[in-house]
Amino acid sequence: MTTRLIKNEEDYNLALSRIEELMDAEQGTDEMDELELLTALVEMYEQKQYPIDWPDPVEAIKFRMEQMGLAQKDMVPYFGSKSKVSEVLNGKRPLTLSMMRELNKGLGIPAEILLKEPGRDFPDQGQDMEWSRFPVNEIVKRKWVPKPDDVKANAEELLRKFFEQAGGLETVAKPCFRQGKGGRFNPKTDLYALTAWCTRVQHLARTNPIKAGYKAGSINLNTLQEVARLSYFENGPLLAKEYLEKQGIHIVVVPHLPKTYLDGAAIMLSNCNPVIGLTLRHDRIDSFWFCLLHELAHVSLHLSLSNGLIIDDLDRAGKKNEALDRIEKEADEMTANGLIPKKVWDKNPVSEKATTEEVCALAEKLKIHPAIIAGRIRFERNNYRLLSNLVGNKEVRKHFADSFEEQG
Repeated sequence: MTTRLIKNEEDYNLALSRIEELMDAEQGTDEMDELELLTALVEMYEQKQYPIDWPDPVEAIKFRMEQMGLAQKDMVPYFGSKSKVSEVLNGKRPLTLSMMRELNKGLGIPAEILLKEPGRDFPDQGQDMEWSRFPVNEIVKRKWVPKPDDVKANAEELLRKFFEQAGGLETVAKPCFRQGKGGRFNPKTDLYALTAWCTRVQHLARTNPIKAGYKAGSINLNTLQEVARLSYFENGPLLAKEYLEKQGIHIVVVPHLPKTYLDGAAIMLSNCNPVIGLTLRHDRIDSFWFCLLHELAHVSLHLSLSNGLIIDDLDRAGKKNEALDRIEKEADEMTANGLIPKKVWDKNPVSEKATTEEVCALAEKLKIHPAIIAGRIRFERNNYRLLSNLVGNKEVRKHFADSFEEQG
């Protein structure tokens, strides 16, 4: 017979009859070639027409329990509690990845049966991650992910989806947990909270793409000074965001998470577009412009695919025990010169008394916000009672109100 695709039961039965006739075919003959081809075609047809039902994970667990003589009380180590054992075995609670791993390890039930996907194994990346240490409740509260029935039990599944939105664990978590992070890193920082914050920043940048592409080397001191001059306008923060996004740089505001001690970060996406993430934890105009230009300096001088995360706790700036690394010194210098040109500041344009009139006059001359000058004086003199009426308290977050609604 002529071999061809099997499309119906008649073709199938004819093929089976022919296979029976060829069962005694010898190796190397045309008959053996025909037998092998027909056998393959029959298998293809059977797989399509008569798929084997994949075992139900719960039934597989019950079968293994029966094999091993296990009672429900013996299953507590695998599920976490007696109530969870009962709920899972009665179909009222889905299996979590952590449960599946324990069942695979302890009872030898194959991963592909528990996952209900032939040939699939548990995810390799992040197996050593302590999922419960992430601020899952805060992530759910802020609606960064949909709320599951049991937040704690479903932490791994929930967080894996969260990371996938931002480019995956390798892209997000690895830079946060690596040694020798760039920037002003507070040693008290909770790395799990930091990772969650960075993940949210990257997710928002990925889901709100900007049209312009970033050109490496396009940001310089002149750029920083142009951005600083936007502070002169009441809606300066939004003008700066618009301006920088036209340069291919994402500006994303995400309120800080507890124990992150974070003001801002410079992050390089896999498509080579930089992201400046801001927390606005200090709702002041002077703080906003210093932090924005500081991260912009990092974008100009230091950020790359190989050095894709630089984080900053700017409260540590100027502390006696601060051990500045090279990139922070360079960013500080560029930021200071970007906000107020060095040739201007070196002339001591403000007297020792630093009156409001002097500060405002200089700000008007430079066409920048007085808060920038006031902030510089307060920092250099280490006196934060000076000129407090000029630093613009509670004048920044209002421009990014949508970003703070998620906090509730």
